[in-house]
Amino acid sequence: MKIRSDIAAANIGGRIGTQAFFCFARLFFHTLRERERGSIVRSRQEQRRSTLSVGFTRMILTALVVLTVALPEALAQSSYPDRPIRIVVPNAPGGTVDMLARLVAQGLSERLGRQVVADNRPGAGTIIGSEIVAKAPPDGYTLLMSVSTLAVNPAIYKKMPYDALRDFAPVTQTAFVPNLLVVHPSVKAKSVKELIALARARPGEILYASSGQGTNPHLTMELFASIAQIRMTHVPYKGGTPAFIDLIAGRVAIMATNLASIMPHVREGKLRALGVTSARRAAAAPDIPTIAEAGLPGYESVQWYGLLAPAGTPRDIVARLHRESAATLRAPENRARLASDGIEVVASSPEEFAVFINAETVKMAKVVKAAGIGSE
Repeated sequence: MKIRSDIAAANIGGRIGTQAFFCFARLFFHTLRERERGSIVRSRQEQRRSTLSVGFTRMILTALVVLTVALPEALAQSSYPDRPIRIVVPNAPGGTVDMLARLVAQGLSERLGRQVVADNRPGAGTIIGSEIVAKAPPDGYTLLMSVSTLAVNPAIYKKMPYDALRDFAPVTQTAFVPNLLVVHPSVKAKSVKELIALARARPGEILYASSGQGTNPHLTMELFASIAQIRMTHVPYKGGTPAFIDLIAGRVAIMATNLASIMPHVREGKLRALGVTSARRAAAAPDIPTIAEAGLPGYESVQWYGLLAPAGTPRDIVARLHRESAATLRAPENRARLASDGIEVVASSPEEFAVFINAETVKMAKVVKAAGIGSE
């Protein structure tokens, strides 16, 4: 019923806009005809009246030109969407970003009355999929479900095919996943403060694992080391699974990674949890303190996700996409489903998301520079 009413309202809006346009046009041409029928003005008083008439005619002409330019866009927005929408996923199928994209796509399909599909375009550390959206027409039919690498890649790669801050219109930060800082049971540190003290006593000797150079787990640990003013040695792996294996085996001492994936090993006693990397305690592990409250004030580093459109997308379309996607994410059944996987819903406004992306870009640029991470 809601979908039908939205479509009906859009059609009514389009008809009203069209009728107003033609009424305005008829008024303009009627004014011109009346002026042509007038006699030649001779007196000064009549000349002044003629000047006012010309000014009025020019005003109408200017307004008509503006209306002619603006009306097609207004009519297009009132009927949005009138064809399928695509959400580009810059990662391979499976995983959190893919799941979020499909969840939002389903919700938008139901709420907008048009098919919304998730289109996986992985490669080059999410750059390929992101570029597709950055260069797409700003009409609301091509969207991006981005990950936190959007704010990291500009600091790592010297040449980027798009500007992460100027080429996108933020819609909403959909969600985030906190990482969990864990150590092997053999490590003589049972708290964040003890770990920092141990690392300071043994600079460069403690090995920490990540799922690869420049990945979120890597930068999470680099930010930790930077704020704590300690030095540890990074051991990059090709993915999270081999890193987990070596961490559990004790070949590396520390790792900060997705809370949902590492918690089973903590519960089994194979690893010891020291703190979550988010600003507040995780709903999935409320008994574990944040790193900030456990001894490193100001620390926060999460894997975040967000919906974006190409820069220049009309504000009305961005606002509607935000309204419907936020409603989808906040639905109790969806919030509960995501929470079971350690995913916390945000559903921020476009303005809040824009501020967040800018802050993350600045923060991660400092981390990347301090760590000496770079690529040609």
